[in-house]
Amino acid sequence: MPRGKLEVLLVGAKGLENTDFLSKMDPYVVLICRTQEQKSSVASGQGSEPEWNETFVFTISDGVSELKLKLMDSDCGTQDDFVGEATIPLEPVFIDGSLPATPYNVVKDQEYHGEIRIGLTFTPEDIQDRGFPEQEEESYGGWNGSSY
Repeated sequence: MPRGKLEVLLVGAKGLENTDFLSKMDPYVVLICRTQEQKSSVASGQGSEPEWNETFVFTISDGVSELKLKLMDSDCGTQDDFVGEATIPLEPVFIDGSLPATPYNVVKDQEYHGEIRIGLTFTPEDIQDRGFPEQEEESYGGWNGSSY
């Protein structure tokens, strides 16, 4: 499985179900990649067509195969409303290296509730980046530098 850095460009969403009846909703996105979780800013008053244009970076390790996006509506004084979610398979970006901003369906209760646009870039980890410092044999001595 690939290891490296996944860069997620959260562009925007459209056609979302407005969960606020008296005003425009204030949506935000929770991005979940296995155990890592990051949160976008709140698109205050942008309603069902928010734009973020924010970038998030995740560390990809063995076994990560998807990115989950949970769309929420920020509410003052009460619990935030769940708007919907999207699950993005990561295999295509592992193969191609990057995917342009693409719309993905937002689903709630197995029904379509709009779409969210994200772009993905994957940078594979080099063998040297796995925590082993580069070593130059002659500068560290050891048996190569001994006079026996």
